[in-house]
Amino acid sequence: MACWGLIGPSQRCLTIMPKSWKYDLDIAKFSGQIEQDPSNFRAYKERGNVYFRKREFDRAIADYTRAIELNPDYFLAYNNRGNVYMQKASYRQAIADYDRAIELKPENGMPYNNRGFAFLLMGDLDRAETDIRRSLDLNPANIYALNSMAEVHAAKGDAAGACRWLKQAIEKGYNNWSYIQTSQTYDAVRTADCFIEIMRNKKPPHTYYRPPMHHSKKRPRQ
Repeated sequence: MACWGLIGPSQRCLTIMPKSWKYDLDIAKFSGQIEQDPSNFRAYKERGNVYFRKREFDRAIADYTRAIELNPDYFLAYNNRGNVYMQKASYRQAIADYDRAIELKPENGMPYNNRGFAFLLMGDLDRAETDIRRSLDLNPANIYALNSMAEVHAAKGDAAGACRWLKQAIEKGYNNWSYIQTSQTYDAVRTADCFIEIMRNKKPPHTYYRPPMHHSKKRPRQ
């Protein structure tokens, strides 16, 4: 799946991954905001984002859920909670959250891509491709959706299609080579000449994306 980046102010490309102390400082900051204003649903969402990056998934879910309780129409909290459920392989719960996010903001392509990736991991390739294409219709430059489309074609055993979409993702900036090298979603096409060529010609990444929150826990993850 592909953000599988977090949606919101915390979505950034980093030159290095933050250390644990940075997470703790951020948690303290947002906890302080919540203490000052317990109705601050955005602070709950932001703290949930940090817990996600720390891989404290139950705490992340609790914060996103509290944000939703405070603001039932908070699109970002539904999308990001769905991403955490994806990490826990709770795909149906993730899809339910993406459904609500799409209902709230049908013009935003990210939850379509996220839901499509959930369908991919469940083996429902037709629904996966439909959602990911919709995501690309809304944002043709979404590198996560381009990569997700490559994975759909890989799952279908279509090496040429997978390579074509993967090249587009790379040309537009996708550079999570560790994920491409290790994700089971590409296993069916690893011996294809075009895939071998892509990996042979890969360029070293200059930046690292935060864990893409539209992907399975097997990704270095949005």
